[in-house]
Amino acid sequence: MSAHPALPVPAAGGYGSSWRSSPWIRCWSPRPAARFRLVCLPHAGGGASAYRPWLALLPPEVELLAVQYPGREDRFQDPLVDDMEELVTQIADALVPALDRPYAVFGHSMGSAVAWELAHELRRRGAHGPLWLFVSGREAPGTATAGEVHRQTDAVLCRELERLGGTSLEVLADDGLRPVVLGYIRNDYRLIETYRPAPRAPLSCPVAVFTGESDPELTPGSAARGAGGWADLTTARTEVRTFPGGHFYLNGRRREVVAALLRRLDPSLAESGQKWPSTP
Repeated sequence: MSAHPALPVPAAGGYGSSWRSSPWIRCWSPRPAARFRLVCLPHAGGGASAYRPWLALLPPEVELLAVQYPGREDRFQDPLVDDMEELVTQIADALVPALDRPYAVFGHSMGSAVAWELAHELRRRGAHGPLWLFVSGREAPGTATAGEVHRQTDAVLCRELERLGGTSLEVLADDGLRPVVLGYIRNDYRLIETYRPAPRAPLSCPVAVFTGESDPELTPGSAARGAGGWADLTTARTEVRTFPGGHFYLNGRRREVVAALLRRLDPSLAESGQKWPSTP
């Protein structure tokens, strides 16, 4: 479980009919000729902007699509969704038209469960599967421990956010922002804590499990033992990569995380010495 507030930002204009302007998808740097697409799903309380810094680390061959959950950032006024099936259905509706080339899916914490459900929903619809499923900061669906944080007081929720790190203490101390931020964070906790995955056939794509070595959300040694349960959810191989840091290890280890991801997509994309220009 993770929560890192996605603060409201001004809307960027109306949503058009193209998937590129869908309320569910952010593509800040369109790369129509890219060989791959990378679909990224945020953690509880997170927004699409958490992945925007990745743009500077991705080569021209990879186009970044970040999912924007409702109720935060430029979707601040959109109704929250606290049901996994409804959330995944709406993401899939928006994403299917973008799957016209090979793609991978990355999800952190709550986002890893959403990513797994999304892969199953896309398979159900007859779409081709991802080249890789990258799951981060959470044990596998059906294995991860469900909590009751969403039922607790604001004070308890704030302590939980402080425990995990990654949440600005200034935001939690702001009397104006705190109720707004805790509203969508509590909603996300409700979604993931009441989520019960349905049994189904394993996926057929390889799974890469990324973890922080001192993540308080993971049982000690869980990643090494059966990849935190993820190895049972695919017929393909499962790999584990551990990074220094806690639950939000990927913030401080962004370059290493992206390089590890690129090496699995295509080793040539992560060749040492290559420098990608920064993009907006």
